[in-house]
Formats: sequence, structure tokens, C-alpha cells
Amino acid sequence: MGQKLKITGWVAAGAVAGVLTTVSLQTVARGSLAPLPLEELQQLAAVFGMVKSDYVEPVDEKKLISDAISGMVAGLDPHSQYFDKKSFKEFREGTTGRFVGVGIEISQEDGLIKVVSPIEGSPAFRAGLKPNDLITKIDDTAVRGLSLNEAVKRMRGEANTKVLLTIFRKDESRTFPVTITREEIRTQSVRGKVMEPGYGWIRLSQFQERTVDDFVKKVEDIYKEEPNLKGLVLDLRNDPGGLLDAAVAISAAFLPENVTVVSTDGQLAESKSVYKAAPEFYQRRSGSDPLRNLPAALKNVPLVVLVNEGSASASEIVAGALQDHKRATVMGSQTFGKGSVQTVRPLGPDTGLKITTARYYTPSGTSIQAKGIVPNVLIDESAEGSPFAALRMREADLEKHLASGQGPETKDPEREKARDEARKRLEEEAKKPPQDRKVPEFGTDKDFPLVQALNRLKGQPVLVSKTQVIVDNKEEKKEN
Repeated sequence: MGQKLKITGWVAAGAVAGVLTTVSLQTVARGSLAPLPLEELQQLAAVFGMVKSDYVEPVDEKKLISDAISGMVAGLDPHSQYFDKKSFKEFREGTTGRFVGVGIEISQEDGLIKVVSPIEGSPAFRAGLKPNDLITKIDDTAVRGLSLNEAVKRMRGEANTKVLLTIFRKDESRTFPVTITREEIRTQSVRGKVMEPGYGWIRLSQFQERTVDDFVKKVEDIYKEEPNLKGLVLDLRNDPGGLLDAAVAISAAFLPENVTVVSTDGQLAESKSVYKAAPEFYQRRSGSDPLRNLPAALKNVPLVVLVNEGSASASEIVAGALQDHKRATVMGSQTFGKGSVQTVRPLGPDTGLKITTARYYTPSGTSIQAKGIVPNVLIDESAEGSPFAALRMREADLEKHLASGQGPETKDPEREKARDEARKRLEEEAKKPPQDRKVPEFGTDKDFPLVQALNRLKGQPVLVSKTQVIVDNKEEKKEN
């Protein structure tokens, strides 16, 4: 974003991974509109009139118009969206890390809503919800057929109100109801600690308004405990994205000043921008440089970035920038592949439109749209491999996803084969006792990818992937 660019709205570059989240970048609206297709608009008005007068029962005019706008925008790509009053409020809450709800990260599986993780300390966490639980009903509404956004809407509400979730727990083969009282959720997007003498770990679960400040504090805590840090792991696994200025700031914390972090290109002149590792590209208008108190040693400490299929959007921007500048070794699995930018423009005091306006590019000019960041070192989820990774949804799997601009895409037969094999393994896994299937928590000594990252930093042998299949879409290059 150039210095002359006026700030009048949000821009989003989020991902459908866990919950739908956004990267916020700010831009001006187009100064002029193209001529309107009058004949088609007359047809739309005619249909509106017929539905209003002829439908079997009275219809709400405002809802008809809202649904028409929603349908128009939903037909573009998976990330464009019309915000009504309620969803616009929830969108803005999502960027602050504060909202009223039950406190779970969710995804979709077989038409149902799957719990990716309950937020620690949240009502859902206290109620005993677990990763991989499937939500089949929200109050009296069956979940099958609902979008993620619709499910989120139904689970959020006013503080101190109750919501009834019907849960199917696969590993126990049972369905049971859970009544949860909604409350304000404050998500903690930064965790970290000294793993062992000389080596630290910092995990970012999302890029929110408080992420950069929390990151700086966590780095200061680590250096206070371990002044002679020999290596650091930046963990972006399952990080679905967030605010763009936060992604630029985190990249700038490790990069030389003024190098390119990410660039964007689209139809609008304002979409053709370059973001650099300098305060004017990430600091808030009324604030000072949030990175000013970072230890100078952070610029040179040996760095490994951990990613997986759930790393999307803003986290891919950070991984791509650090990889292209050879500042870090990226390890893990090929990322989600969301390389598009969404502009969020208010339509009134409490409604808005999120629309895809650009693709973004790594410093080398590479688009990762529908491909993702390919790690320098492929690492499995466990010593036994990544047996279920092929089943994870990626950008290229989303209906109507934006193409990379390199011609028609083709199905990768190797990936389809890997998915079939993963489904069979999953069926066998489901027969095991629950205690034999517990996935190690991130940040422990049983966290296999983290152990490999630490081995890399210490110059010790690393167990590279045995099972991964890379989605090899053509790369798109852009000259900056």
C-alpha cells in the first residue's frame, strides 16, 4: 500500500480453514462505475415484483433484496460475501479477537460442522467439547446443509444466552446434547516458551489486532529467560489468517528494513501495491512502531517456520516472505493456498460487501493461489507419517475458487489416490480405542514436527516426510 493511499475501508484476505477469517488491508473504492446493464436490471426488478405479488405467502422485501445480493456475491468465489447487519458486526469482532459465542474453532466435514479446537477457557472448553467432535444440530436446526458462516451465526448471540448443541463423538460412537451459555470470548493468538536451553518456540494461531503487541511481549519474555537464544521456531500451523498489517509486522520483525514482504495486483489501481518491512506499512495511524522494543538479535537468530495444510492467507504471506528472503527454513506440509485479497466496503452504517479485488504475490513474484507455499523441508505430522493429511480441505478444493491465471486446472491423480488411501486408514483408525488416537498437543516434546524443527536448528538429523503428495499447479509470476 503506497503512502498516498487513503484509508476508507477494510480489505480482507482470509481463509476457509477452521473458521472463516480475514486479512484486513485498506483501500479506496473505485471512483467511477461501469454502465449498468439496464435490460438485466429490468429482469431482476420483474422477478422481484412477481415474487412479491405471486408467491404463496407474503415475503419480506428487505430479505428478498438481501438474499439477491448474497446470491450475486456468493457466485463469484468462496471468499466474497455480503454482510447483513449481524454478520458485519461479527466480521468486525473477528478481527479484534473478541466476540460473544461458545468459543470453538470449526470446519466442515461431510456436510456437518467439525470442532477443530475449543478455545482454552471458553464455555465450549469447560463443557468438554473435543477436537473432531461433529455438531449435528444447533438448537432445533439440523446442521447438514448450513454453511460455516450460517453455523457461526447460530452459535453466536447475546452474552448469558444459551445454545443447545447436539454432538456426535466418533471415537465413542455416541450422540449427546450439550447446553452452553454464551459469553464474551477473548482469543489468545500468541503462545510461546523456551523449549530447551538456547531454543524458543512462538505459535501464532491467528493474526488479530493484538497479535503484534502480544508477539513482541512473548519475544521479550523468551529473551529475558534465555538471553543467548540460538534458534527460534515460528509456528504457523493451522493459522487461517487475519489482519494484513499484522502479517507485514511479523515478517518485518525478522527481515531487513524496507525489503518487500508482499505485493498485490488486481483490476483497481489501488490493488497494485507493494508492502515493505517498514513501520509505515504496518503501524496503526495513531500509534508508534509496535516493533521498536524487540531485541536486535531477533533479526539474525536462526529461524524455522512451521506450516501445514491449515496455514492460510496471512500466515502464507509471512512464510512466503521469510522463505523468499532466505531468512528462514520453512518446514512442514504444503499450505492451504489462499492467495487472494478481499476488500471490505461499507454499504451503509451496518452492512458491507467483501469482494475479491486482487491476488497477492510473494517477494519473488510468485502467486500461491490454489497452490500454497511448498516448504523447504517436508515434514510429516508424526513419525508414522501424515496418514490423513490428504483429506484436508485446501483452496483448490473449494467450489468456484479463483484460479492462478495459468489456464485450466487439472485433477492430480496422485492426490486422488492418496485421498482414497487416507479414507481407508481413517476407517481403521476409528476402530482403535480413543487413548490410542490422541494427537499430541502443539508445543510439547511429543510434537513431532516441532522436534524436527528444533533438530534442524541444532544441526541434528531431521526425519523428512514419507507420505506427502505435493499439489503441483503451475506457478504464476509477476514482475514487480
